[in-house]
Amino acid sequence: MRLGVMIGGGDPEDLIRQAKDLEARGFDSVWMANAPGFGLDTLNTMMLLAHETNRIRLGTAVIPIYLHHPMAVAQSALSIQKAAEGRFTLGIGLSHPEIVEEWLGLPYKNVVSRLDEYLSILLPLLKGEKAAFKGDFYSADARVYLSDVEPVPVLVAAMGTKMLKLAGEKTDGTVTYLTGPRTLESHIIPRIRAAAEGVDRPAPQIAAAGLPLALVDDVEGTRADIAQEYDLYTKLPTYRAMLDREGATGCEDVAILGDADFLKASLERLASIGVTDFIASPFWMGEGTYERTIDFLTEQL
Repeated sequence: MRLGVMIGGGDPEDLIRQAKDLEARGFDSVWMANAPGFGLDTLNTMMLLAHETNRIRLGTAVIPIYLHHPMAVAQSALSIQKAAEGRFTLGIGLSHPEIVEEWLGLPYKNVVSRLDEYLSILLPLLKGEKAAFKGDFYSADARVYLSDVEPVPVLVAAMGTKMLKLAGEKTDGTVTYLTGPRTLESHIIPRIRAAAEGVDRPAPQIAAAGLPLALVDDVEGTRADIAQEYDLYTKLPTYRAMLDREGATGCEDVAILGDADFLKASLERLASIGVTDFIASPFWMGEGTYERTIDFLTEQL
């Protein structure tokens, strides 16, 4: 199982510093989310990190499709891939009705069909091919003219049954968020693998992200902080459904908290059930917690 780290924030120099440090430590990848209206734009930041790093893989977890036409995302992704010399993975997702309808003023309906159409344009473009497609939500008759660039792998934030089938049949895998090991093992991994096998696609990439992680002595205090900080996520239907499958009351119940032995055993379990990439979200709990957690992860490389 490869180890990556989620980073974020509004300071370009700090993000560059983080990415360079993680690269020097030997981490496989660095990822950024894209929350509309919060922080730096992720695709622009990925271009910056592609220029400032040399080895570490870069990924988005994830870009909401409602923010961009697939042609625009394809051109940005291919540009990043060219700068990164093949190190970039594009993660995309649907976002949530609360964001799409209330913030963007767009309808959040027929979302699986919408994503299917989006992929019908995006995927050929990312392979350097022409996209000729006319649908109910998206249409295109175009290509991206950019030479000497590798195809861009695509992961979908797929957690529901229909989304996992679509992701397995058409893309390179999934990137989950706040999804615990029981749900990954019994729901996510078998469904997306079966979908990929059904159309003779390679085994999908399973990137598990968003599980708060901390090397701490005060587990209960950290759980309380996570419950408070992540409370909003428990109210979003997609994440609530995954927490319910896990038997979790809140995000604190899927957090990975404790001493080095407990953290190591938790990572080993994720690897054993088929997670290919663990994207760590180190949780800050007092002075030095983040640094201790990153040091622990470095020792696992």
